[in-house]
Amino acid sequence: PPSVMLIVYGLVDNSSIGRLYAGAILPGFMLAGMFILYVTIRCYIKPSLGPPIPIEERLPLPKKLRLLVRVIAPGILIFLVLGTIFTGIAAPTEAAGVGAAGAIILTLIQRKLTWKGLVQAAESTLKSSAMVMWTIFGANVFVGLYVMVGGGRFVTDLLLGSGLGPWGILIIMQFILIFLGCFIDWVGIIMLCVPIFGPIVRQLGFDPVWFGVLFATNLQISFLSPPFGYALFYLKGVAPPEISTTDIWRSSVPFIGIQVLGVVLVMIFPQIILYLPSVLY
Repeated sequence: PPSVMLIVYGLVDNSSIGRLYAGAILPGFMLAGMFILYVTIRCYIKPSLGPPIPIEERLPLPKKLRLLVRVIAPGILIFLVLGTIFTGIAAPTEAAGVGAAGAIILTLIQRKLTWKGLVQAAESTLKSSAMVMWTIFGANVFVGLYVMVGGGRFVTDLLLGSGLGPWGILIIMQFILIFLGCFIDWVGIIMLCVPIFGPIVRQLGFDPVWFGVLFATNLQISFLSPPFGYALFYLKGVAPPEISTTDIWRSSVPFIGIQVLGVVLVMIFPQIILYLPSVLY
């Protein structure tokens, strides 16, 4: 954290990024819990899928506690970044600066900071930022031309005049996002869809923060959905050679189903998203 997806969404939709972060916490824990429950049940039914660690490889409790202590500093760093956003002390850009400074201080304390590592981190950040910026530039050009020729108004009139009602239109939007997620990365989808969907959602009377987190929850499906799902290709890069891409794609189906269920749940029960923003703000 913080999720870059929510930052980009908030900037495009002119929504409160702090509220989006607050709204995403419970759905995130809910999805994680559903994944854990599924894996636990599968391994209980078929123990060979999750065999126990050999006794000789198990760590003693004192060493586990020492390793756990090392998580405290990164945890504080995450809390500082998100905390400054939640409390309104800093915007995401300034909070990112806090995170970067904290990471440098942390590596200094751990005596792991090297000039080579700092340069590599800067280069990686530059490449990622440049990729996102060019994607945003291209999407802005496309959306601008699309709006100029009346495409945005056409889609708005088409959806609002479909007679499906607010929830019917919302469901159609979810199917569009799932379809686009098979072929386009999440930045492109946000830049293409949010300028069109955002005004429609407000006109239908839905909470923009709720829709924003629902939008982001839906986009999680694109990380696993073939053929574009880049999380699958990341996994293939670290998986043993005997595991094929087809195996990974086939195994992703239950997790895609869980994510679809998560989208349905946050649609049916909006308070899963809206509870924390209402408490914090």
